[in-house]
Amino acid sequence: MNTAEVKIAAASTASLIYRPVSFFQPLELAAIFPDPRPLEIELGAGDGTFLATWATQRPGSNFLGIERLLGRLRKLDRKARRLGLRNLRLMRIEAGYFLNYLLPLRSVAAIHVYFPDPWPKRKHRKHRLVNTAFVATAARVLQPGGRVHLRTDDADYFAQMRSVFAASPNFYLIATEPELLAVKTDFETEFNARGIPTNHATYQLVPR
Repeated sequence: MNTAEVKIAAASTASLIYRPVSFFQPLELAAIFPDPRPLEIELGAGDGTFLATWATQRPGSNFLGIERLLGRLRKLDRKARRLGLRNLRLMRIEAGYFLNYLLPLRSVAAIHVYFPDPWPKRKHRKHRLVNTAFVATAARVLQPGGRVHLRTDDADYFAQMRSVFAASPNFYLIATEPELLAVKTDFETEFNARGIPTNHATYQLVPR
């Protein structure tokens, strides 16, 4: 094995889980992704079925997967390293906190939120990730023309998602790319196999 091959092998075995210097100030994205490319975020990456596939198909973009559960994050880390994904990094953190406090303004090309916890009981709905505050924060961190991609199996939650985005003057509804819809999460594959349909929507930030 020559020197170049040794370096490639070492890079492929290094963990993709990023630990920031501080959790109280915006991330230095250049420290995470030395190559400046459009950045896409998945909030709640799960086992990474969607994110690893999508990152493989789009080598011209950078991807950051956010997941609170360490076991899931480690599984995605192993999967991404096996695939040799150099455009993917991961963080263990609560999605709402990350979105509100760690993303720099106008830094993100796309936000993916797929099958978040629906909190079906009425008294618990305040815990839902996608709400009016989420829409306002997304408008701050997205670049002009940036997009939010949403999927859920819960009809009530989907109605809420549509309602809060429809109420915002900063976003408008567009068709989701067929190539994106073709890449499913693990939950989605399971639900669809049981006859449960996917509700999906894409909202684009109004250019300023």
